[in-house]
Amino acid sequence: MMFAQLAIILAAALIAGMIARRVGLPAMVGELIAGVLLGPSLLGLLLPRVSDALFDDGAPSPLVEGIGQFGVLLLVGLAATELDTEVLRRRIGVVSSVSLWAFGIPLGGGVAVGFLVPVTFHGEGSSTLEFALLLGAAMSLSAIPVIAKILTDLGLMRGQIGQITLAAGTINDIGAWLLLAAVSAMTTVGLRGWQLPLTVLSLAAVILATIVLRPWVRRGLDRLESSTHKVHVTALVVIIIAGGAAVTDALHLEAVLGAFLAGLLVGERDATTSSPLRTVTTAVLAPVFLATAGLHLDLLVLGEPGVALLALAVLVVAVATKLLGGYVGARLARVGRWEALAYGSGLNARGVVGIIVATVGLELGVFTDAVYMVVVLVAVVTSIMAGPMVVAAVRRADTSGGAGVPDPSAEANVRAPAVTD
Repeated sequence: MMFAQLAIILAAALIAGMIARRVGLPAMVGELIAGVLLGPSLLGLLLPRVSDALFDDGAPSPLVEGIGQFGVLLLVGLAATELDTEVLRRRIGVVSSVSLWAFGIPLGGGVAVGFLVPVTFHGEGSSTLEFALLLGAAMSLSAIPVIAKILTDLGLMRGQIGQITLAAGTINDIGAWLLLAAVSAMTTVGLRGWQLPLTVLSLAAVILATIVLRPWVRRGLDRLESSTHKVHVTALVVIIIAGGAAVTDALHLEAVLGAFLAGLLVGERDATTSSPLRTVTTAVLAPVFLATAGLHLDLLVLGEPGVALLALAVLVVAVATKLLGGYVGARLARVGRWEALAYGSGLNARGVVGIIVATVGLELGVFTDAVYMVVVLVAVVTSIMAGPMVVAAVRRADTSGGAGVPDPSAEANVRAPAVTD
């Protein structure tokens, strides 16, 4: 059944991705929608027997999910290899300002909503503070796997907008994971336990290790690329990215963070070694991941009393605060208004990271099933919204003379074909 699931999921994702591109949207929009259509919201509703035969309890095989997760790690790691540290150093003020405000304002909005949500939506035995902080974490994060796919689809990864958005999204995610660790400590061993300080120390250690090892790893890969063993570089890149994910996962940090840091270690590689891996990742593995993420969404839950209103409120606050945070942060750094809006739009995607936070909240007993589905809904909908919103903002920035894109080479990158792979 695993192979049947994989074939159907990939076929649906590719067809929906092609349709999305034909109507001027990023492919990832169609790939996410394909998963929603295959899930309980449509297939499970119209053809329940077919759905039950294909997906056990409405969920794909763990092996299929594993393939998607592997695709996530490679996607994020390869995106990190394209980060230009020189551009980021020159624009460190923009990165810092955007990441700070795009994290802080949604966090405040999420905590405020959390205190206003009726206790009937709280997990049994959880406090209002725990619920509010976890909802704030779900709103403040920005999913770098989805952001990386959006930027790749739009041809913006190498441009200034892509570089700054991905860097700011990474900082947002680090803050969200630390907040998640704090809530986890509160609900298990309490704030006097060692979970939170150990998480902070682990994070500092892996970042320091990345800085120290980076020149050695890059030098070794450069030598291999110039030797007869060039063919092995692609395999080594995969091993390093998977190894980085394994290290952070073992330290109880998110595996995606390890993949991102491993990508920084590897750096940009020769096209002959990176292109095959990049093609397989973006054309096969990433669509499987996005479609399986969409499978988690069950729109039928919105029919329960009060859930639809809660979902609407959380979605509106999540989108408004993230857009406002990214926009304010960029404008304070003297960035043009349309480029500023592009940052907020890109960072609005919560993706699978939002689903992970929802799952952790359910496992900790902080979220009820209804709130879990609301957070998943926000994660999927904001990911679908992000691509078209970035397209619109970048086009306006381009037609207004590249406002906020002072670097000519960056502006050229921004003007890459906006909705093609």
